[in-house]
Amino acid sequence: MMDRIIGFGFVVFIALSSIFLFICALILWMFTVFFDKRLVILHYFSSFWASLYLWIMPAWSVSIEGRENIKKKTYVVVSNHQSLLDILVAFRIFFPFKWVSKAEIFRLPFIGWNMTLNRYIKLIRGDKESIRRMLQDCRKTLATGSSIFIFPEGTRSETGHLRRFKPGAFILAKENKVPILPIVINGTRDALPKKSIKFHGNHTIKVKILEEIPYETFAALSDEETTAMVRSRIAEQLDQM
Repeated sequence: MMDRIIGFGFVVFIALSSIFLFICALILWMFTVFFDKRLVILHYFSSFWASLYLWIMPAWSVSIEGRENIKKKTYVVVSNHQSLLDILVAFRIFFPFKWVSKAEIFRLPFIGWNMTLNRYIKLIRGDKESIRRMLQDCRKTLATGSSIFIFPEGTRSETGHLRRFKPGAFILAKENKVPILPIVINGTRDALPKKSIKFHGNHTIKVKILEEIPYETFAALSDEETTAMVRSRIAEQLDQM
């Protein structure tokens, strides 16, 4: 019973705090949008907003390794996907990027509206026209110098085992001649399993930012070869973690 109460209380806190935090985000957007064309300041505020929910949950210990691997470059960032917590955890890196996220999230009051303010990129899974628009939006975003963050599995893994990677992220990296930045997240599935909002006790969540994969490394590879190479690197680190 207690795990349900804690989980419910956490969701209520997110819902109520999001009202105030969205108002702050909207004010910040109004004062920065004209000079901060890539909305970096707003993204950093969103990173604080997301991190707040991890900071208030002491049972979730988050460690991040490899920050030094992030350079001042434009990346296609890819990561494995175990839980909704992956999104909060990725924000904890405090690195400017644009999310590629399913369209339903954008319809959530306050949190979804903030995603729209940030110009994150919508995707309707399985909709060919939406996928086309998503790829087009990603190309425009990369051209402005903003990195994009994609979960190439497409959805969360219920077992924790790495699913098949879809090639879209790697096609974008090759087309736009930008490096790929792989990130490995582990421990979120146990902390917040798919289709659950209950509290699941103390958990250690680990994030490892791997070395970037320069464009030259995969320029001559096929999309399938690039996809397999990146998946293999993430799988190897995930097994070690």
